[in-house]
Amino acid sequence: MTEAAPVLTIDGPSGAGKGTVSRLAAERLGWHYLDSGALYRAVGVAASWADLDVSDPAALVRCTFDTSVRFEEGAQGLRVIVDDVDATDELRLETTGALASAIAAIPEVRAALKERQRAFRRAPGLVADGRDMGTVIFPDAAYKVFLTASAGERAERRYKQLKEKGVSVTLDGLLREILARDARDAQRTVAPLRPADDAVLIDTTGLGIEDVVTRVLAIVTG
Repeated sequence: MTEAAPVLTIDGPSGAGKGTVSRLAAERLGWHYLDSGALYRAVGVAASWADLDVSDPAALVRCTFDTSVRFEEGAQGLRVIVDDVDATDELRLETTGALASAIAAIPEVRAALKERQRAFRRAPGLVADGRDMGTVIFPDAAYKVFLTASAGERAERRYKQLKEKGVSVTLDGLLREILARDARDAQRTVAPLRPADDAVLIDTTGLGIEDVVTRVLAIVTG
């Protein structure tokens, strides 16, 4: 039964390592994977493609229901298909992330996406990566983790990722964007970014990915 499928939630701010850790944990557990941030980014991309007014909640809610999103494993890793278009690279842009953060602050959009996210829960289990997975979407999850890291380290990680992709960015600019996004996510009135009361906190500053994955898997496997 879907209700019986165990869930591991991995929440935290941008750049804390949620995506990589969550994908590896899902792969090693043999569970399904939900990148909730990609859903918000997908709505943002679809809204920009349709030239919608992102300050219009009704239009964004319609876009939320009308936009199809699926995750596919390909030769280049996990791909996000939005309305049958591979939008993975566009979803990773900093401008898309900022748009997703703004959209995520709209209560009507969050409500529309809630059930879509919960539908990913199915046997044998689900690893859900996001900002409110343990507090709002799966409050009954058996396993909850909250990853964090210093803003400086998160900016450094993002800088290296984007430079490897040939994207022209500055470290100072990325740090400002991360701090601004942290403030927006923490201060929004609906589902603010915070650890669930029963979440295990892991500070990834100075830790390698394998170290973090090992710690996360130990929470599930004992």
